[in-house]
Amino acid sequence: MKYEIIDCIDAGTEYCPCHLAETGDCLLCSQLCGKTFCDCVKWKGTCIYQEYVWNGEKAKEGRKTCKCRLVKKERLENDLIILSIRTTHKQAKDLVRPGSFVFLRNPSTEEFYNVPLSIMDVEPEENIIKIALEVKGTKTKKIDEINENEDILVKGPFWNGVFGLKHVYESKDGVSIIIARGIGQAPMIPVMKKLYSNGNKVIVIVDKANYSNIFIKNYLELCSVEVLECNTFQNGEITDDLKKNLNKLLTNEKVNLVHCAGPDILIYKVMEFLDDRINYSCCNNAKMCCGEGICGACTSRFKGHRVKRLCKIQTDPKYIFEGRRLI
Repeated sequence: MKYEIIDCIDAGTEYCPCHLAETGDCLLCSQLCGKTFCDCVKWKGTCIYQEYVWNGEKAKEGRKTCKCRLVKKERLENDLIILSIRTTHKQAKDLVRPGSFVFLRNPSTEEFYNVPLSIMDVEPEENIIKIALEVKGTKTKKIDEINENEDILVKGPFWNGVFGLKHVYESKDGVSIIIARGIGQAPMIPVMKKLYSNGNKVIVIVDKANYSNIFIKNYLELCSVEVLECNTFQNGEITDDLKKNLNKLLTNEKVNLVHCAGPDILIYKVMEFLDDRINYSCCNNAKMCCGEGICGACTSRFKGHRVKRLCKIQTDPKYIFEGRRLI
């Protein structure tokens, strides 16, 4: 029988217990959810309740906002820029893992201008993080106003930018497929690097979408990736080309994972097409405001009156996209 195994991305870290523990909404600890007995959902090597008591029955100190320096700003297309930001060594080191993201903000703006953006790459020796920014709305336009060698505010680290992370870490010595569309090319790079370091042959199916070029070519060459370029989505459905490519690869290769980095509709349609044939992971496109599960911007409601905080809960993609209430 299949059942959902959930995890909290922050459990066992320096940020646990968080503010959800103070309101009885901890994702894992039964006692911090009002029960009188220990029934942990997922053991992470430390007792969340004990940490809460030892900390004076209050949350640990949360992430800090650091004033950093924008050392390089590359405009690849009209609305696409790559930001290279020099941050602290600890923060750069903490943002190496797949699914890492930060909140960026122009120092001239208030906190509600924070923009959650996935990490594209990290150079830990230089304390540099690289982020691809698509300039679309008010918040991203304010960040675009920052010039090279000026200050930029960075809040982090956050880690829940990928669902199905356990499949990424467990996939070894096989063939891994990554589907990337549009700006999704950027957050797939840490996943690709992890899969490559695990001894996998990585095949990337790239859809440029509205961009004129594949802007991650250098990274693809770095990991000796086999690249298949095709249109992945059209008229509300995944294309026949994508289906043919996936069927051919699943038949002829020893595939251990399919990862999808694109809009939610593409993620869902690919998952539907694969139909549990292979392990699946995807990027997390939840709307986020605080990143701590407090504001509710990331919450989604599911059957059985369940509410999931998508900035913190770590689970298989099928449990995010199946059983979701749309109204």
